[in-house]
Amino acid sequence: MGHFKYVFLGGGQGGGYAAAEFVKQGVKPGELAIVTAEKYVSYERPTLSKGYLKAEGAPRLPGFHACVGGGGEKQTPDWYKEKGIEYLTDSKVESVDIKSKTMKLAKGGDDITYDKLIIATGSTNMTLDMFGAKNAHLKGIHYLRDVADADGLVAYMKEAKKVSKKAVMVGGGYIGLEVSANLVQNGFDVTMVFPEDRLMAKMFNEEMATFYEKYYENKGVTLIKGDTVTGFEGDGKVEVAELKSGKKLEAGLVVVGVGAKPNTDMFKGQIDLLEDKPGGVKVNSQLQTSNPDVYAVGDIAAFPLTMYGGKVNRQEHVVNARLSAAHAVKAIFGSKETYDYLPYFYSREFDLAWQFYGEPEGDYVIHGDLQKGKFGVYWVQDGKVVGTYSESASDEQNAALKQVALKKPDAPSLGELKKMGYDFALKVAHQPNQLQHDSNGDVRTFLGWPASSVLRTSVIAVACVVAAGFYFRHQRRHSAPAS
Repeated sequence: MGHFKYVFLGGGQGGGYAAAEFVKQGVKPGELAIVTAEKYVSYERPTLSKGYLKAEGAPRLPGFHACVGGGGEKQTPDWYKEKGIEYLTDSKVESVDIKSKTMKLAKGGDDITYDKLIIATGSTNMTLDMFGAKNAHLKGIHYLRDVADADGLVAYMKEAKKVSKKAVMVGGGYIGLEVSANLVQNGFDVTMVFPEDRLMAKMFNEEMATFYEKYYENKGVTLIKGDTVTGFEGDGKVEVAELKSGKKLEAGLVVVGVGAKPNTDMFKGQIDLLEDKPGGVKVNSQLQTSNPDVYAVGDIAAFPLTMYGGKVNRQEHVVNARLSAAHAVKAIFGSKETYDYLPYFYSREFDLAWQFYGEPEGDYVIHGDLQKGKFGVYWVQDGKVVGTYSESASDEQNAALKQVALKKPDAPSLGELKKMGYDFALKVAHQPNQLQHDSNGDVRTFLGWPASSVLRTSVIAVACVVAAGFYFRHQRRHSAPAS
């Protein structure tokens, strides 16, 4: 295949954003190659569990190629050709030799050599056979990771409804919530099964979970908590899901979302990996691995979260995939900015829309009207507000909550926080900002941008999130991609 100055391994979410940054940095035609096993150039992956499964008006490629989800240009295959970027789709990599800087393609493909490598191999789904479930490969049992998975699920939904409208969703987390909502809207009778005592147990406290559980039950979803799927029955295709409790559930369709693990096996013994939590490829604040010519981004990158004391973490989220990819490119071209990241999650199910910033640690207080589904949450640890959450908030309120999580202001009493509600966040957002510096005295980077530019005034940040809110609402109306 030949030699490239730069190779980005993994087409996923980050490939498109890395390519856009390479172009900004002046990469020359023929210098960059992106290699992916998928058949498509980079696209906005969150669309798969959101709009892609909709019963009507579902988006399809090329409508959600990167970088539309981040407000950038839609980068179709022709875009890469015009920029002189070699995008190798349907090209599975068999091995990478870090020492010789050589990549071997499967199926007898030619070797690729490089000067600098960015690894973005992402995560792979945990499958039920890993937990000992029997008959876990019957037809009709689906996972969701890429367009091929989504296409298979969409096709089988149509087939399954001819026989049974009973669907089982295995898992009560992020994917479980979004896919279950889409299955209901496609006319399925959905049962969610998960081992935890509540939905989204890693983030939702009992009060929050109770609200969402009642909401889903009112939509017709049956919740089975504290139980697991141990196997399936069916003649060639799934018909019944067996639970540890002994229950048997009719299942014409099964979707599984029980977590993922970083794809790092190819690099064992070549660069530093973390065997214990959080796992992944260990990188520094420039996203550089133990080999100075190799960078890791997205799901697999275990980087120091400076704004939370430097603890090493991985962030399996689209925003991190986008920003870390761009940051690694900047680092390759000489930028000394430190990569830091504000943990962020959001979701939209039915007519709900929630956002979370920071960390759900310490004591918490709920404000607003929980019963009516218009509420927020603050988390307080060591006297500081370290996490914020909103359900059905305005763009201005969400922008203010982001500022609270960034600034980690001193917290009043929990009673006062509850009383003030969003007014506390709005007050914090309009206070003058103080730039934060790393241990070397350099201005840190927040969410992939220099703190000096992002935190110059809270007004700029508010405007950015308000604009993002408009984009998300537009996407929601038109079933376009989102993050």
